[in-house]
Amino acid sequence: MPNQSEFLYPRSSYRGNFTPEQMVFNSNLQEFAQKVTYICNLETNGKLSPDTAYKEIKLLWKQLKRSKKELNISDEAT
Repeated sequence: MPNQSEFLYPRSSYRGNFTPEQMVFNSNLQEFAQKVTYICNLETNGKLSPDTAYKEIKLLWKQLKRSKKELNISDEAT
């Protein structure tokens, strides 16, 4: 049985063209997806307002876009 961390933060193997930048971006993308899922669940259960959830997801999206730019990942490579 996986430990609690593996259950809460599952990771999938990377299957694309290997570069260190692609691996880092893949990790960032998985983290983004996991956090969006948590935010959506909190909003659905009434723990966050829709406006707060939207702002949180928008902030995460900006962080993901910034990481893509900083890693020099092109649209063709993703």
